[in-house]
Amino acid sequence: MAASGVRSCGLSGLLPAQTSLEYALLDAVTQREKDDLVYQYLQKVDGWEQDLSVPEFPEGLEWLNTEEPISVYKDLRGKVVILDFFSYCCINCIHLLPDLHELEHTYSDKDGLLIVGVHSAKFPNEKVLDNITSAVLRYNITHPVVNDADASLWQDLEVSCWPTLVILGPRGNMLFSLIGEGHKEKLFLYTSIALKYYKDRGQIRDNKIGIKLYKDSLPPSPLLFPGKVTVDHATNRLVIADTGHHRILVIWKNGQIQYSIGGPNPGRKDGLFSESTFNSPQGVAMMDNVIYVADTENHLIRKIDLEAERVSTVAGIGVQGTDKEGGAKGEQQPICSPWDVAFGTSGSEVKRNNILWIAMAGIHQIWALLLDSSKLPKKNELKKGTCLRFAGSGNEENRNNAYPHKAGFAQPSGLSLASEDPWNCLFVADSESSTVRTVSLKDGAVKHLIGGERDPMNLFAFGDVDGVGIDAKLQHPLGVAWDKKRNLLYVADSYNHKIKVVDPKTKNCTTLAGTGNTNNVTSSSFTESTFNEPGGLCVGENGRLLYVADTNNHQIKVMDLETKTISVLPVFKSENAVVDGPLRLEKPKSVPKLPKSAPSIRLSPVTVCPGQTLQFKLGLDLPSGTKLTDGVPSCWFLTAEGNEWLLQGQIPSGDIENISSQPTISLQIPGNCLSLEVVLSISVFLYYCSADSSACMMKGILFSQLLRITETQAGCIAPVELKHAF
Repeated sequence: MAASGVRSCGLSGLLPAQTSLEYALLDAVTQREKDDLVYQYLQKVDGWEQDLSVPEFPEGLEWLNTEEPISVYKDLRGKVVILDFFSYCCINCIHLLPDLHELEHTYSDKDGLLIVGVHSAKFPNEKVLDNITSAVLRYNITHPVVNDADASLWQDLEVSCWPTLVILGPRGNMLFSLIGEGHKEKLFLYTSIALKYYKDRGQIRDNKIGIKLYKDSLPPSPLLFPGKVTVDHATNRLVIADTGHHRILVIWKNGQIQYSIGGPNPGRKDGLFSESTFNSPQGVAMMDNVIYVADTENHLIRKIDLEAERVSTVAGIGVQGTDKEGGAKGEQQPICSPWDVAFGTSGSEVKRNNILWIAMAGIHQIWALLLDSSKLPKKNELKKGTCLRFAGSGNEENRNNAYPHKAGFAQPSGLSLASEDPWNCLFVADSESSTVRTVSLKDGAVKHLIGGERDPMNLFAFGDVDGVGIDAKLQHPLGVAWDKKRNLLYVADSYNHKIKVVDPKTKNCTTLAGTGNTNNVTSSSFTESTFNEPGGLCVGENGRLLYVADTNNHQIKVMDLETKTISVLPVFKSENAVVDGPLRLEKPKSVPKLPKSAPSIRLSPVTVCPGQTLQFKLGLDLPSGTKLTDGVPSCWFLTAEGNEWLLQGQIPSGDIENISSQPTISLQIPGNCLSLEVVLSISVFLYYCSADSSACMMKGILFSQLLRITETQAGCIAPVELKHAF
């Protein structure tokens, strides 16, 4: 715990002295006056008979971005330390990260500064280290982070809200606290003067802390934390917000990239595709060769013109806005963390997409950007380009109301439009209240659909329960998609790692897919499928397919709503694709030559149709008393001699790491088949040795699968068993 000669105390011990300082700073005019006031404050606090000490980090906590656990009174002695108490779901915590990034670029650990993130979960899902790891990667957090899963430090220091910053001196002594976002000036002032004060006294040490970034160990991936996905019904294309790569991908339905715009690094630049940049884009909507993008961390709405191959800004000024009314022309109107966008109407009889609806997560509201002159409910005629609030008071609440401006949202993160009667509404995934709500396009009334509870101030009514209306429970849903063919709503129940389906007529909510397990298990069945914080989804192929952005698995999953099967969409680059952001893909492995003694097994023919996913389940047995050879990867390969089109965009090879848990191989039949009969070859190579490793061997086997392709819709095909005992 604390060092001797100090007293442990919560943040309340700082309150009287820091309050006096902040009142004095209000009267200070020059920077010199402010610096002097903070310096004098530190003299006072440093001169207390006993320090207000921070507790030692408890043993056994999980750490990220460090070589080993950190000690306050060993590793951090001689440093000015900022403890950032945060929760990765919290938009206010996300807003604070750019300030911390800038501070880290201004002062390093050699200068005597270190930031430590103390992750204190709101939702149960956020206590899991793997999920925190994904968030650390997603938000490019490069300082040490500790998983305070049981909130022990939070409680010891009497922290009360996210985010809270606690600034420590070089003895682990508490100096300042900052509660909430928006304190950048004070953060830099307090930090710079604290470093100067303790340097003047020779108490700052320039030793380096052992930082080991988790992101440096990641393999390359075509997608990185894809946040949202949408379908362009007119041109058979998908648009993916490849959020972690800070880019937008336009791809064909077979996964081939047509355009890659932006990336790999964050930025804020309009212009040609080759020079344009984004910063963690989320929501995307496409119509008439134009894509609108919620450029979340740039606080902008961007427009991508595919014909002109240019990117422009249509709303936002590039800095976080606090205006909760709006009304200015888009490019002059500050906005705040837009998370999703959807085309729609203003409820008029003529159904035309003249409005871009915006889920403004950062200020808990729904906004509208007018793509043409029009009227909103209870508003006069508005000019084209106007950007303004439509619903939500700006207070973080789960409050429903017939008057849209009196309703309250809590970090709305997903939108989907049902323009037809009797719905005529926007569906809203309201993440922090763990609800799905509706906003009427006729009068703006905000109503409850599922999740949450009746107390509008309770944002902790979450769970994983199928049920009706308020009895159904979600955990931080981030996406919704309307299926007008079936009059159903699909929900990305993100922190429960599931896809759920809601009948808005009865308010009945049931699990459609996902076990709740985050392991990326390959399964074609809805009931056995897994997701990891899916963030967005959309309906395509006239209601046959549901595309899911499986964010933490870095994949787009394709759910066939008719056959109840699921597959992974391969994302690949062709030589003819217009790709301006670099796409890092591993070179395909060459197929080794099978030994002459390798058995060849001809499988029974299978009838398939275009678009269908076929799975092959490996079930190979090694001789008794042997094991797979360490360091030599056993592997499988797919080939289709003379019919290479079958494998375009597929995953043609993979490793076998564990003989007791062998992989399932997936193959999606292309939509455009060039032959009605194809032989698929599956070559398997096993490298194994005796238990004492005194002798090592390689065995191979060839499976031949005849595929008969028909246009007739086939039913669900059971996985093909690939069995053999060596």
